[in-house]
Amino acid sequence: MSVSFSSLSIPLSESSIRRPIHRSPDTHRINAASFPGAPIMSHSAASGCIVLNGGSSNLCRRFRGLKLWILERLNFQQLSENCRPVMESKRMTSQERNRLKNNLETDFSSEKEPASHGSSVFDAPNDSVTSSESSSLPQTSSSNSPIDVINRAPSLCIAVIGATGELARRKIFPALFALYYSGFLPEDVGIFGYSRKDITDEDLRSVIASTLTCRVDHQENCGDKMDAFLNRTYYINGGYDNRSGMSKLNARMEQIEGGGKANRIFYLSVPQEALLDVASCLASGAQTRKGWNRIIIEKPFGFDALSSLRLTQSLLSKFEENQIYRIDHLLGRNLIENLTVLRFSNLVFEPLWSRAYIHNIQVVLSEDLAVQPGRYFGGYGIIRDIVHSHVLQTIALLAMEPPISLDGEDIRNEKVKVLRSIRKLEPRDVILGQYKASSGNKVDVCLDSLTPTYFASALYIDNARWDGVPFLVKTGLGLIKHQMEIRIQFRHVPGNIYHECIGHNIDRATNELILRDVPNESILVRVNNKVPGLGLQLDSSELNLLYKDKYNMEVPDSYEHLLLDVIDGDNHLFMRSDELAAAWNILTPILNEVDKGNISLELYEMGGRGPVGAYYLWAKHGVRWVED
Repeated sequence: MSVSFSSLSIPLSESSIRRPIHRSPDTHRINAASFPGAPIMSHSAASGCIVLNGGSSNLCRRFRGLKLWILERLNFQQLSENCRPVMESKRMTSQERNRLKNNLETDFSSEKEPASHGSSVFDAPNDSVTSSESSSLPQTSSSNSPIDVINRAPSLCIAVIGATGELARRKIFPALFALYYSGFLPEDVGIFGYSRKDITDEDLRSVIASTLTCRVDHQENCGDKMDAFLNRTYYINGGYDNRSGMSKLNARMEQIEGGGKANRIFYLSVPQEALLDVASCLASGAQTRKGWNRIIIEKPFGFDALSSLRLTQSLLSKFEENQIYRIDHLLGRNLIENLTVLRFSNLVFEPLWSRAYIHNIQVVLSEDLAVQPGRYFGGYGIIRDIVHSHVLQTIALLAMEPPISLDGEDIRNEKVKVLRSIRKLEPRDVILGQYKASSGNKVDVCLDSLTPTYFASALYIDNARWDGVPFLVKTGLGLIKHQMEIRIQFRHVPGNIYHECIGHNIDRATNELILRDVPNESILVRVNNKVPGLGLQLDSSELNLLYKDKYNMEVPDSYEHLLLDVIDGDNHLFMRSDELAAAWNILTPILNEVDKGNISLELYEMGGRGPVGAYYLWAKHGVRWVED
């Protein structure tokens, strides 16, 4: 389709006219009643052109306002060298220009407003960039047209540094597409992949295309959305010089942005040893000055308190605190997000949330044989990989005082208070283990390593709410099953008149609140109940909210959740620098003892229940070990 200004023809995509025009067999007319002095626009079915009917002598006068609107809304670079002198021959006063501009934008403003009285509306692209912030569209190799409505300048650009890595291919790009498909990313978003490989845009698109899927519960326009997403994905070969590479990235992003206002997010999916160099070069060479910049950093965030402090200082010398998002994908699980909702929006739980009613809290995360073990033997271990971020953040969300608002900083203020209140860990309250590899396993060479694959501990929070309540942690790799849950055990009923009806094991009659993520996400409340019949016998039963039965919907991946939080600027699930330091202060003494050989690693069978010492640790703190 094209627009014809007398002798001038300008191509337009069908998708650029979002609202369907009322058609007749040969010609489609657009009602110009809303545009005083404007010519009649018609669309010829035979030629595929929009023809603007009107004499050439008064074309300029009739389309001065429309030209201004088109220039500002579609970012024309030029209409035509032949038409320019004619269209600019008559100037408008600023008052007249603003009046016509307001009238036109009022008529064209909303694609959601239905056309009335049989009129058709020429619908403008919906963006919020003003004329002072907008510029012409970039000219790319894929299009030499002066108008590129499909590839409009983006208002948001997301760059994945390390785009050809496994994490980017399997998690980050699929999560970005899921957000795009569900409408949580702008239609004009720009996606950029950056790595050292010498490949093209099309090569990157081919690599990630096989990993993209649409929502199971609704797959409308799946193919079209996928094509649109891939067409807005670009690749930059950064080479081995990150300073030069970031300049290339910045130039490419500026080309796609077209000089307009656009925000930028940089996902640093790079090895820990390359993080500082990449971040430094990014800070000086790829940040935009026409919007905000945010960077996402993968764990581990250092190896101990000292290395983490140096990393933090380096990052804060280049970025502001509110620009840094330290991501832990386990914190994007629905279970974690639901902790504060369950606690602070239910009166039945909030009054009970203290040492007066709660005997202990257990945080359990076990992974089975399906999880690849290589990451734990890369020098990080389960303490740095799981305990430092996921486990301690979970405890902080469970134990924090009510924040004054849902603002991320208010929540993080309360979390850091909890972390600073955790008592110094004693080696006798920690059980470390490493699974025994058989001859058929791939990790035999690592058996002499001091890297633990299992961690169990009893943590105490020394404040008025939690004094004396043990927070028991159990997390490991290569165990009998994959399990993620939080188990809150309440105290016994004082002077329970039914104790004779409960049986010998009174612990089995303990009330519990169980928040389970894997397997089968659910919320369980264990209560005592009379068994039907003539006798008086009590039974411990579960009130069960099973998510798959209650909510008939697909649960988004945790990366989708966290990436959307970054886009929205919601940082409550991301560790602030002071939270990071407080967490390392808890664990660094234990790591030092391991390095000195003062804490031995107990071996356990692959596919078993973990070290036997963990059972004794639970008993030492008066807690029944529960194995469902």
